[in-house]
Amino acid sequence: MTEDRITNLEIKLSFTEDLIDQLNQTIYKQQQQIEFLYRELKSIKEQASSGDGASNTNPKDEVPPHY
Repeated sequence: MTEDRITNLEIKLSFTEDLIDQLNQTIYKQQQQIEFLYRELKSIKEQASSGDGASNTNPKDEVPPHY
């Protein structure tokens, strides 16, 4: 009886360790994606703020392309 309980606990522990490893890998990958997206967003913000000024003009002042 006790031997079966110990075996079952060892099996559960093994599955739990595997699950924790998978979750850690998922979290690591998500953190890498978050950091990549943060750098992309920062780059886009820098490009927008240091643009040629065309993005700062009022759209009402722009001449449509057919003129």
